[in-house]
Amino acid sequence: MRMYDPPHPGDILRGLWLEPMGVSVSEAAKALGVSRKTLSKFINGRGTVTAEMAVRLELCFGASAESWLAHQAAYQLWQMEARRPELRVERLVVRDAA
Repeated sequence: MRMYDPPHPGDILRGLWLEPMGVSVSEAAKALGVSRKTLSKFINGRGTVTAEMAVRLELCFGASAESWLAHQAAYQLWQMEARRPELRVERLVVRDAA
């Protein structure tokens, strides 16, 4: 099953929350209790949703921490799809007990 190309969670935060609410990065960073640099990095796709950030986003914007983590997981899995051949993983199979 192929996934679609999901957006980075920072794109979701900017497009569905900050821009419609008219909230600046500085205002959002202050409300989240993080530095402007940290939030800017996240919004620009260079940061990830950690468990802590997911809880902060839930408390600030209302969307569940689980949904933020799911967005991050979907994004990272999509990014890894292109790198599967580089992983050089061999599948192990169960041997007969005989």
